[in-house]
Amino acid sequence: MTGPAVPLFGFQQRWFLDRSRFKIGKFARQTGKTFTTTLEIVDDGFDHEVNGKRTRWVILSRGERQAKEAMDEGIKRHAQAYQLALTDFGETDYLSASGVSYRALEVAMPGGSRITALPANPDTARGFSSNVFLDEFAFHKDSGAIWKALFPVISAGWKLRITSTPNGKSGKFYELDTGKDDAWSRHIVDIYQAVADGLPRDIEELRAGIADEDAWAQEYELKYLDEASAWLSYDLISSVEDETAGDPEGYQGNVCFVGRDIGRRNDLHVIWVWEQIGDVLWERERVEQKRATFAQMDEAFDDIMTRYRVGRACIDQTGMGEKVVEDAQRRYGSRVEGVLFTAPNKLIMATRGKERFEDRTVRIKEGDQALRADLHKLRKVASATGAPRFVAERDDDHADRTWAAFLGIHAADGERTEYGYQQARPARDRYSETNDDDERPFRMASMRRSRGTY
Repeated sequence: MTGPAVPLFGFQQRWFLDRSRFKIGKFARQTGKTFTTTLEIVDDGFDHEVNGKRTRWVILSRGERQAKEAMDEGIKRHAQAYQLALTDFGETDYLSASGVSYRALEVAMPGGSRITALPANPDTARGFSSNVFLDEFAFHKDSGAIWKALFPVISAGWKLRITSTPNGKSGKFYELDTGKDDAWSRHIVDIYQAVADGLPRDIEELRAGIADEDAWAQEYELKYLDEASAWLSYDLISSVEDETAGDPEGYQGNVCFVGRDIGRRNDLHVIWVWEQIGDVLWERERVEQKRATFAQMDEAFDDIMTRYRVGRACIDQTGMGEKVVEDAQRRYGSRVEGVLFTAPNKLIMATRGKERFEDRTVRIKEGDQALRADLHKLRKVASATGAPRFVAERDDDHADRTWAAFLGIHAADGERTEYGYQQARPARDRYSETNDDDERPFRMASMRRSRGTY
């Protein structure tokens, strides 16, 4: 063998070789923190195997998708490098002490050592006596409750590994990382250190690509942002993220509410679709357009109104939105409401939107960095007269996604009218099967259905 089976950069080697009982790592995004920690887990299992012993590891991730990635892209790949034949138990239902079922992934080494990966919450944290890896801990929902449930479990000599990118000045990760005690071995790897140690990244290209100074400071420079002026904290945003949200294929046919923020040149045109499931609004689809023509924007809105059972749609009527609202009301009648972005109206919408986030009665797409940055950039400040107003730092957009979301929440709070509804085929299917002349009758029929005239 001419080199190591699993090559590591300098900062990864330092993390891997540190076998302290309590170890916490603050890493920039995409620097291999999960990859390196799962390598340590496999190495620890291998060491126990060759010495005729057994060990136990549990990986607690922020969701099922992340748990699967840790198992498939981390544990299994490293086991191959170590030439360890794993017994893969696949996905199993893990029943917690409270009777709630979770999907868990588990593998076993030849000598009996086991590794389990599953979503983190207080129930799963309480259910095992083992070494534990908390992956992206700053983004775990109820991190304080998870910690209270977890620590007694590992108190009998087990190891604890925690890694994450910062997520605002709140949560258990922030508390542990900024603590002054000597119990923890603390590692800090920002993007500059990672590149200096050999990570092949173009720093200026990354910075230009993220196009958000707050996001850059937190995600790559590892700065804990002051959340005092942020209307929606990163912790609050993370608490309502769900891996199944934002998928149009998940539409269940319930009534939907639409928010539409108008942008033509510098800002985005955003259409946000919320589906009402019980008392929770689920992000079902989000359309984003930049420098689109008004015809293209109207076509996107018509497509949404055709494919979803829309009870009410609220549209930004300010400025160029006057004609957009007028045209939409002519096509869809009282289901469409124009909203002028006056200071009182923005306060009402922002307050109601924040209440929904705090009550956990919304679900948004998980891991969407552009959306998270957009939601977080909204600030409440006092005007010269003392009246509150909302501002957002401008980069490539101006919190357009946030206002579209709040408009949709506002739509859900108002009166609605139920219309007859028959879901149309997706636009790509309709248009691929017809030429321009043949599709006109179908378009007209779709328009009549969207008006509820059939």
